[in-house]
Amino acid sequence: MTEIHFIVEEAPEGGFIARAMGADIFTEGDDIHALHEQVRDAVHCHFDEGQIPSLIRLHFSREEVIAA
Repeated sequence: MTEIHFIVEEAPEGGFIARAMGADIFTEGDDIHALHEQVRDAVHCHFDEGQIPSLIRLHFSREEVIAA
């Protein structure tokens, strides 16, 4: 695997949550900088040495509700 993809959403209580696609990885961070660190750490903990993807892609998803 050369890269791994995460879906990132704003957490209801603030900050961000990230879930990996195709791997059982979930993490969160209070801000974007903290999220980057947490995602890197989670990926390094999840994969064995030599199996760690070289790229991490973050896909940001945001839901908005507006009056009709």
